[in-house]
Amino acid sequence: MSNALAIAGVTAVLRDLLDSGLIDHAITDAVGQGVTVSAVAPDTVRIEGADAKPQLNIFLHQATPNAALRNRDLPSRDRNGQRMSNPPLALDLHYLVTAYGTSDLQAEVLLGYAMQLLHETPVPSREAIRTALNPPNVPVDGALLPSVYQALRASDLAEQYEQIKITPAPMNTEELSKLWAAMQAHYRPTAAYQVSVALIQATQPARAPLPVLTRGPREPSLIDPAVDRERGVVVRPDLMPPFPEIEDISLPNAQIAVHLGDTITLSGHHLDGSNHTLLLHLPRLNIERAITPASGAGANSVSFVLQNQPANVPAGSYLLAVQLIRPGETAPRVSNQLLLKIAPQITSLTSPPQVFNRDVDGTALVTLTCAPQVRSTQRVSLILGSREVIADDHPTTTSNLSFTVINAPVGTHHVRLRVDGVDSQLINRAASPPEFFDQRIDIA
Repeated sequence: MSNALAIAGVTAVLRDLLDSGLIDHAITDAVGQGVTVSAVAPDTVRIEGADAKPQLNIFLHQATPNAALRNRDLPSRDRNGQRMSNPPLALDLHYLVTAYGTSDLQAEVLLGYAMQLLHETPVPSREAIRTALNPPNVPVDGALLPSVYQALRASDLAEQYEQIKITPAPMNTEELSKLWAAMQAHYRPTAAYQVSVALIQATQPARAPLPVLTRGPREPSLIDPAVDRERGVVVRPDLMPPFPEIEDISLPNAQIAVHLGDTITLSGHHLDGSNHTLLLHLPRLNIERAITPASGAGANSVSFVLQNQPANVPAGSYLLAVQLIRPGETAPRVSNQLLLKIAPQITSLTSPPQVFNRDVDGTALVTLTCAPQVRSTQRVSLILGSREVIADDHPTTTSNLSFTVINAPVGTHHVRLRVDGVDSQLINRAASPPEFFDQRIDIA
């Protein structure tokens, strides 16, 4: 497979094909002087002066994805972004072949010979490509070649499994005029061609799975005694997905968030099996925790107790999933993910409410303790009635917080602690009708 030098390699092959072909056809006799074959932008070509020569120029004006091979070996990465294969970048290259003359009819003669050469060589052989990119008779083993041509010797263009093919690509007057206007060059006799396909492929390590020996584990309970073969794929005659899936999370007292130490119940389907583990992931802090179940699991539900570890499980919005081993299987499966909010708790509130005094400027310093501990990068605020106050700096993990309340309102206020968008629980949703918990402070 070729590498990133393939595009330049194709241009070099076309240039060598035309240069060698013009020499073989004794083009000098037809135009009366030597001919230059170049591969530069048309606006840089200059045919002026007494020593000017006719010139044939190749210009790559566009590279487009090849429709037939663009999706080969895809997908190239798994859901974790790890490389599974090295899909080639398949490109079609679009060229303009332009003839420049210094006298009458020279441009037409050059263009005619060039089109004949490309027509007679629609598929350059691999040996011709190797010869064009690595000439056999270059002095001093190629050291006198320009550096770019020395680099093209490593393009591996001749080794790609799909050989390059040269085909005419007709362009109408409007397309040509727009293209030449964009190049800000004077129009000259031109023919358009497409070269397919340049395959650019990386050489990064990829996965190479082992061959499949069995359709499943050869455990005695999974072997069919009639044929002495493993069970293989299990077919279910219903529309229910055969994988573990969580449909609902039940929290204590109908709350919308959970506290450390609470029991949560997950309901869904295909949750029976063994080795149940609750997986918690907090993307905000890149924290992952694994919790074992508090009680046995059934086909439709499983319960867990959130371990009361305030230093290890901070408040926030977690992604929750269940890992288990299904009956008759040996490899664990992981369910879908749902959102679980772990709420902070204010642990320093008292009854009657604690009093915080304002200074002469009307500013009050409110201090409190909380659980779980707050990380230094978490955003913390105190909701005082309906007013949000950002916490003072807390450069380390701590359970002690302070809030500077400017123009603090005098009176008794319900308070909530908000950590990364999750509020401490202020409403008793188990009561009918719902009522506030006694979470208040006084400002005097």
